[in-house]
Amino acid sequence: MDNADDELLQLAAMRMPFGKYKGWLLIDLPEPYVVWFANKGFPEGKLGRMLQVVLEIKVNGLEYLFEPLRQGAGSHNFESIRPQKK
Repeated sequence: MDNADDELLQLAAMRMPFGKYKGWLLIDLPEPYVVWFANKGFPEGKLGRMLQVVLEIKVNGLEYLFEPLRQGAGSHNFESIRPQKK
């Protein structure tokens, strides 16, 4: 597993630590809420970086990347969801 996979796994498990959606998985936050953060300014540190990634994933329609994790896949194999190189 490479670093990108590790970051994706961390993102899939990270929860919102405060606010209206406290306790929600970051990947499950409503898009308008994440856009609001983008407009107001993301928090400092890892949370802010993760929220920026969530925003990119949502606005680009890539939520499907998290489906294997939501389905409780024990062994996370991202090869099956990675775009194939031509």
